[in-house]
Amino acid sequence: MERLQKVLAQAGVASRRKCEEYIEAGRVQVNDKTVTTLGVKVDPAVDAIKVDGRPINRQRMQYLLFNKPKGVITSTSDPEGRNVVSDYFKDVKERVYPVGRLDYDSEGLLLLTNDGELANLLTHPRHHVPKTYHATVKGVPHGDLLDKLRTGIKLEDGMTAPAEVEYVDINPDKNETIVSITIHEGRNRQVRRMFEAISFPVIKLKRIQFGTLLLAGLQRGKHRALTKSEIEELRQSALQSHNVQKSTE
Repeated sequence: MERLQKVLAQAGVASRRKCEEYIEAGRVQVNDKTVTTLGVKVDPAVDAIKVDGRPINRQRMQYLLFNKPKGVITSTSDPEGRNVVSDYFKDVKERVYPVGRLDYDSEGLLLLTNDGELANLLTHPRHHVPKTYHATVKGVPHGDLLDKLRTGIKLEDGMTAPAEVEYVDINPDKNETIVSITIHEGRNRQVRRMFEAISFPVIKLKRIQFGTLLLAGLQRGKHRALTKSEIEELRQSALQSHNVQKSTE
């Protein structure tokens, strides 16, 4: 027996928190009876569970690592007709959704899954899952400027949390620098805005790590399934990040 909201999330209905809202709003039925109380336990192999009168799908869980190219929208559809990540998953029967976002001009590691519970765990602000990027900027930012990113810098939506920052490569011919930066938040276009704040706008941004997942070895535009150990490590990474955050509060 499992909690109803967990079963709904695992079926890809929505995040667990959203599924709880569905239950409280009277949108969920178990064996043709509307359930509005959280904490109800069900057996998904026996009980008939519906949302808005439609049976949920006990679909196979998919966990996919994708190397998103630049110029692709992190969405399953786009009213302007631009390329979206779902265009690259025609071979996947289950409907998977991006975990977090990479903006149109950014590339690199993107996780997609139909496991709503895990997606919520990884994107919830309290878990602070680390994300590492290689940011290419014009010029060579002085170490003192990078220190501002390390300690936290003020943006229009508040101070950022401390970031881990280091030089990766300096190209004197192009007058460009690649900087590795690891952040623990998920604000919109955060890395770009952080570098803009020190007057070194990003000209190329690539995410190379998400939690314990590494992009290395995966070609641009390709995807692969995570192993069982990778899924569990990712889950534990999110929980550990949450516990570390709580201990510092």
